[in-house]
Amino acid sequence: MIRSGRVATRAWAYLQEEVVTLKQGFVALLICSGGNLLAGLALGLMTHTLEALPGLMVLIPAAIGMRGNIFGALGSRLGTAIHSGIFELSRRREGILAQNIYVSTVLGLIMSLFLGILAWLVSLIFGLESISWTDFVVISTLGGIISGVVVLVTTVLIAVASYRWGWDADNVSTPLVTTAGDLVTIPSLYLATFVAGIPYVTPILSAILIVISMVSLIMALFSGLNIVYKVLLESLPTLLLAGLVVILAGVMVESRIKALIALPALLVMIPLFIDNSGNMGGILSARLASKLHLGLINSHRIPEPAAWREFGIIYIFGGPVFTMVGVTSHLVSRLVGLGSPGLLEMVGISLVAGLMTTTLAILVAYYIAVGTFRFGLDPDNHGIPAVTSSMDFLGIFFLIFTMVLFGLV
Repeated sequence: MIRSGRVATRAWAYLQEEVVTLKQGFVALLICSGGNLLAGLALGLMTHTLEALPGLMVLIPAAIGMRGNIFGALGSRLGTAIHSGIFELSRRREGILAQNIYVSTVLGLIMSLFLGILAWLVSLIFGLESISWTDFVVISTLGGIISGVVVLVTTVLIAVASYRWGWDADNVSTPLVTTAGDLVTIPSLYLATFVAGIPYVTPILSAILIVISMVSLIMALFSGLNIVYKVLLESLPTLLLAGLVVILAGVMVESRIKALIALPALLVMIPLFIDNSGNMGGILSARLASKLHLGLINSHRIPEPAAWREFGIIYIFGGPVFTMVGVTSHLVSRLVGLGSPGLLEMVGISLVAGLMTTTLAILVAYYIAVGTFRFGLDPDNHGIPAVTSSMDFLGIFFLIFTMVLFGLV
């Protein structure tokens, strides 16, 4: 009895110490879930487009994830700059803010092009029916440009607000940025589909976009800006690998697309589930990166007590968030007349898949942050992309796996 009382006392003290973190994190995750629900609803209502443009679902998870990878990392870098006291509101070309905006814009452009080509290649390799490579390039790159502008502005505004009003950017930036990416990416891709499949126009437009993307990358590499050069060299390999991983996740969804279209509520759940998984992993990654930079956590192979405290926060977020994912996906789907397997099934799928995904998110976030820090790399440039792409892949894998267990796909 005495021992259990001490455990309860310590647990309560822990919650009291982290009350600000929990409040900010829950508010951010709830706001994000609202945006993700709209993104999921847009996907659930796009069933005719998914049928008319085979292979598009291979691209969609990667396109959504890449916005979060690029601009989540931007938010993490700016958050670290704020914590370190080196952030400044300046329009100088050599300033931290200007260089980060520039490099993130270039990364968004080049990675959108890469994802379009990769989605076509992977569809070809796996024998999936798909649209042409020029269609993929136009849809991915134009969709990336449209959504990238919105997410970039959102990320910078959050950083500026955090700087001025004393918010902890690590708790709010990643969830809000990735949600903004989710919210605008699917409609942006949908708009870009109207330029696909047009004889002569689509191939010419794809060639123009390829030239613009490559010239932008070369100009950035030779710009003479240290932060731009460093972020490009550190981020590109990670983002290329992240893109490949999430494209493979898209293959899993595309292979089950007929069953998912038959129960559109499952499609509605996918962005909501995956983004919340990535958000929690991103929150942990950003917090670990800041604490490693500040020396509050050491890069040990076995997590120290301070790291376990961070893990506990993510588990506390998980239960309520994944319950809400199942409930809201079902209710909104039924509200607009989309088919659902039922409330209990939706909640069960979300909780079971969420527990497995969260556990792996914690392991991935910690060891990526520690590993990059040990090798002298910046966890801000590697942590968010690696963690969110891993969560996209693992989240989709466990979600599809759990749907199979429930006999739905």
